[in-house]
Amino acid sequence: MTNLPLWADLLISFFIVLGASFAFIGSLGLLRLPDFMARLHAPTKNTTLGVGGIIVGSILYFSITDSLSLHELLIAIFLFLTAPISAHLLAKAGLHLELELNENTQDLRKKPEQYSDKDD
Repeated sequence: MTNLPLWADLLISFFIVLGASFAFIGSLGLLRLPDFMARLHAPTKNTTLGVGGIIVGSILYFSITDSLSLHELLIAIFLFLTAPISAHLLAKAGLHLELELNENTQDLRKKPEQYSDKDD
């Protein structure tokens, strides 16, 4: 077992707790939000940030105890590339299926002319 300096312990702990907090908030949002589109937003944003914080903590720990460790960057790159793409595809599928939305969820399909690319 390696004894780390206090500053390293605090910095690594900060990133791991920050990442775990974001992951927890994303999971809680997935559970508590009212409709598909709102539930889709919580895990894609918060959980990505959560895993990012944990990965930064892991990079710091293994770089301090051993040598520069960048293996975790492959996980981060994969996650940061695939999470927005999968969220976009799920949102498009939800729009295509015309899933029922909560009354507080803004539906841009009601006024398509307002968001058109056409010139007036």
